[in-house]
Amino acid sequence: MAKSCKGLAMELAKCLSESHCVNVEKRPYRECAKEKSPSISSECVGLRETYFNCKRGQSWRSQS
Repeated sequence: MAKSCKGLAMELAKCLSESHCVNVEKRPYRECAKEKSPSISSECVGLRETYFNCKRGQSWRSQS
């Protein structure tokens, strides 16, 4: 994973760790990352989209 996306991944993991989905429902991070509000906050949803776009951009550049 590119360094530029690593920070986003860490922010997303932190956000998810504080979510209802992980804390209360005790579901795995990967499963919770696919959820929408209210299981995870709108902040986590935004971070997820930004992270996925970053990864997509990195793979696009490596294919060029």
